[in-house]
Amino acid sequence: MIGIELFSGAGGMATGAKEAGVKICIAVENDAYAAQTYMKNHKDTTVVIDDIEKVTEFRFNKKDESVVLFGGPPCQGYSYSNRKTRNSQNPKNWLFKEFLRCAKLIMPDWIIMENVPGLKRMDNGFFLKTICDDLHKIGYTPNVKILNAVDFGVPQKRERLFIVASKSGIVFEFPEGNFMNCYVTVKDAISDLPSLKNGSMEKELFYKTRALSEYAKMLRGNSKKVKQNYVSKNSDTVLERYQYIKQGNNWQDIPMELMTNYKDYSRCHSSIYRRLSENEPSVIISNYRKSMIIHPTENRGLSVREAARLQSFPDSYEFVGSLDQKQQQVGNAVPPLLAKAIFTQLKNYCV
Repeated sequence: MIGIELFSGAGGMATGAKEAGVKICIAVENDAYAAQTYMKNHKDTTVVIDDIEKVTEFRFNKKDESVVLFGGPPCQGYSYSNRKTRNSQNPKNWLFKEFLRCAKLIMPDWIIMENVPGLKRMDNGFFLKTICDDLHKIGYTPNVKILNAVDFGVPQKRERLFIVASKSGIVFEFPEGNFMNCYVTVKDAISDLPSLKNGSMEKELFYKTRALSEYAKMLRGNSKKVKQNYVSKNSDTVLERYQYIKQGNNWQDIPMELMTNYKDYSRCHSSIYRRLSENEPSVIISNYRKSMIIHPTENRGLSVREAARLQSFPDSYEFVGSLDQKQQQVGNAVPPLLAKAIFTQLKNYCV
């Protein structure tokens, strides 16, 4: 199966697709640093670094293989964390039209669109209905489902909406999760990684222990050292706040006198200053730096590698750019193991 990816980001979805056996020939991404991350880790893919509106042709050798077009148009406008522009006036909410324009150029056998669950409810379902209606108009049969990454072996409770559409009239049957009664925990995911300090910028370190779970063993692969042990440097005040927060709790554990710089700290989101519970899956880490998500046993934020582990990226995967850019790339990605489940199921239809 041949893959073409739009809005590819740093390559989380592509990683899962490749693990399922999809050969990705072209990827399009307008963020230069995310595109460089993609190129560094997917050397066989031609990466087009440009706005999607400027891409007018796709040249590839189809042979006799099925083709899948996939990707996630920017989702900020659909997210329930974005209250300001979660409406039909946000131009980012209309980039799916560019995705469909490219679909008409390629006419692939399959289309996979990924987005946040908020797409299903936004404007009373207007956007989701519009996307599905437009797919029908160009000859595709779509099916929609919200999947939780934690059900597919990812140590993170993170829902994503998938639209899978067939050019052959097939109603795609979504995969069932295999981990519904045995979730991978934060401890399973990161306990073998090295202890770090606030502001750590260690490019490479030895693992702290042997792999203590099958999950850690899988992501370590043949890696001998841990790369990208980069942690944001927080102020002394923030570090003092961390000390009060128990596993699974948030800013509400912090004494009031340490929160006086907030205009009204009582209105803080429940995800702010969240210390992860080591014996449970992680909360969503999409913006783990700004949310001040805390390591379960150390008084610091998560490292880039720890966040990548919680997303199910292999340890060999390296991110390019500034620390902020690396953190954003990890947080924005589709968890590779979740993507792998979708593409593995898809390949069953192409035998």
